[in-house]
Amino acid sequence: MGIGGISIWQLLIILAIVLLLFGTKRLKNLGGDLGGAIKGFKKAVSDEDAKALDQQSAENTAAEEESKPSKEEVK
Repeated sequence: MGIGGISIWQLLIILAIVLLLFGTKRLKNLGGDLGGAIKGFKKAVSDEDAKALDQQSAENTAAEEESKPSKEEVK
């Protein structure tokens, strides 16, 4: 038994049918498009993480400045 109860022979038959239906050139294009989409998604996620970190550090800096006593309070 293979993945999820599907044997290796069943997977090979499915692969052969897909190759016959779509052809290798079309599958290559689909793979390239899928890879590009995954790269774009990863970039968007990392950009959002960087923005969140920048915003959090800015909030922390503002909170630290508020907690420090001003010159008038020290006198």
